[in-house]
Amino acid sequence: MLIKRFTYLLMGLLCLSLSALAQKKEFKFGKIAPEEFKTVAFGQDSSASAVKLFDVGDCYFEYNDNNGFVYVFERHVRYKVINKNSYDLADFKISLYKGNSNYKEDLLRMDAATYNMEDGKMVITKLGRDSKFTEEFNKNYQIKKYTLGNVKEGSIIEYKYAIRSNYTFNLRGWSFQSDIPTLYSEYNVKIPEYLVYKPSYNGYYKVNQTKNEMVNAHYVSGITSTAKYMQYIMEKVPAIKKEPFITTMDDYITAVEFELMGTRYPNDIFRDYTGTWPKIIKGLADDENFGLFIKKNSAAKQLLPNIIKAEKDSLKIVGLIFDYVKNNIKWNDSYRMYSGETNPKSILDKKSGSSADINLVLISLLKEAKINVSPLLISTRENGQHPGHPQITKFNNVLAHVNVGGKDIILDATDNDHFLGMVSYENLNHQGFSVDLQSETGRWIATEPIFGDEKTYNYTLVLNNENKLKGTMLQYYKGYGALSLRNRYRANPSESEFIKGLKKDKQGLEIDTYKINNLNDLNEILSEEINVTIEDNVEEIGGNLYVNPLLYERTKSNFFKLENRLFPVDFAYPMKESIRSTITFPDNYEIEKLPKGGVYKLPDNKGSFSISYVTQDKTILVRSVIEINKALFAPEEYFDIKELFKVIVERQAEQIVFKKKS
Repeated sequence: MLIKRFTYLLMGLLCLSLSALAQKKEFKFGKIAPEEFKTVAFGQDSSASAVKLFDVGDCYFEYNDNNGFVYVFERHVRYKVINKNSYDLADFKISLYKGNSNYKEDLLRMDAATYNMEDGKMVITKLGRDSKFTEEFNKNYQIKKYTLGNVKEGSIIEYKYAIRSNYTFNLRGWSFQSDIPTLYSEYNVKIPEYLVYKPSYNGYYKVNQTKNEMVNAHYVSGITSTAKYMQYIMEKVPAIKKEPFITTMDDYITAVEFELMGTRYPNDIFRDYTGTWPKIIKGLADDENFGLFIKKNSAAKQLLPNIIKAEKDSLKIVGLIFDYVKNNIKWNDSYRMYSGETNPKSILDKKSGSSADINLVLISLLKEAKINVSPLLISTRENGQHPGHPQITKFNNVLAHVNVGGKDIILDATDNDHFLGMVSYENLNHQGFSVDLQSETGRWIATEPIFGDEKTYNYTLVLNNENKLKGTMLQYYKGYGALSLRNRYRANPSESEFIKGLKKDKQGLEIDTYKINNLNDLNEILSEEINVTIEDNVEEIGGNLYVNPLLYERTKSNFFKLENRLFPVDFAYPMKESIRSTITFPDNYEIEKLPKGGVYKLPDNKGSFSISYVTQDKTILVRSVIEINKALFAPEEYFDIKELFKVIVERQAEQIVFKKKS
């Protein structure tokens, strides 16, 4: 990989140590000014439960004989706790990455304390030995955990730590914004003249770069050189408030990141590693865990005759190979862009692996079958959107991109229940970069799904004189709705456990019989047939009965609560939810009140909601339909989508009132 090759280049190079970093403001650990205890929240965050008084970071380079250049990341942060909703600031975590004994991140030092004013004097509670924990999260991550004591309303909390890292391909970036309003945030970076990094900016607020200059750097032998010094400062940064239907909040937090572009050593040419897409693609082609992995075709040659037999149709060949891979290699729930092995046979023998292991094996088999296939680089939703310019480290996953008969199809073999063209929700990040390893070219392609999440709920119920509803629930699922149900069903050890989960949070629901249809047939509509008895959903007041006919499927609260939203609403795929409820009521009752129907539409047919009520004799038919016709709504469309869901919540909450006949 590029990161490995770069580290080897640094071995044996000159030693560089940089002097302490200049800062606009001076902050000393433990030196608390009395006025800091009087700090209150500001601006639009006046009701915040805490304020970040300052957050200052420094990143600089050192050199050692074993690994060449390494960087040190230092952070000093101080909070004022306003009320109990921020007591969790007392719990602090530091994640450290480890590849092997030579390439890892080490925590150099950590200081933390709580400060309180008691009877006019400051009382300091230091971090105790029994308040430090280390968790081996997985083979690649270790988490250091700390818990401060004596935290209460009015406390000040302070942390200061330093990390040394071998992973110089990416410096630790800096977030100027978080879910807590910040009075002052500063990041200082000093980079040796030999290393060229490209910064990448994120978020909706402008980052003020207060320094961008060359400064003197000192060699061990007394030889002087220069380093590039960059300083970024922001003041009175508002908190970012979370809402659902996003990729990751990291996409919208104001931040800066750095990726190595190339090296420029004395008596050597400038070596470009990631400055252009062709450079990146060549690096992938030559990588033993990527391009060279795909080229190794001995396993493919052996397997293909048994997989495709005499099939000649290209699309059917793709389907046969896709089915073979997804049914013979189990995903270990890990997203990776590089395989953990150097040969597809190793993955096929283990019968399990990461997303890269599985999809690179798929690509290898498809190539051997003479299918036009390319790796599709993806940044998952949790990883955030790729900025679009040449930046390899912003990708964290790989899929397969085939072109058959002039039609692009994206393949993701990590789930048995994926069919051709379906990828997991986590991979629906709007675009991926398709790379042709042979020609060293690439292009962005849209990853928008051609289908959505479609659910249909049919209730056929009889209201009896005991105020119980009895009858059937027939439920149909297509697209991502079907994938979700299949995954939930298979995640349970037995059907009885699945039914237990189905009843959870559904007050009064008793399931008499349950049947799921077409669980394993991806070409048919997935459905559930459920015979039910429902109690505690009919309210009797003054002899009248109050019933919500949409029962468990109604939308009970508006997902969108912010007055304004600077980031988009990202559903990942279009959605349609239909609820049809037929209720037959007793002869000794009549309808006292029936809500009115209505239709509500977003501009340009981007979405709609309709609800209708029809009566016939002793039966009421209620139909509710919600349609979201596109996956992504821009921030300026937020008010419309928020108002639509406000109407949905209000109208779906309305009840039918039955009056007893006199």
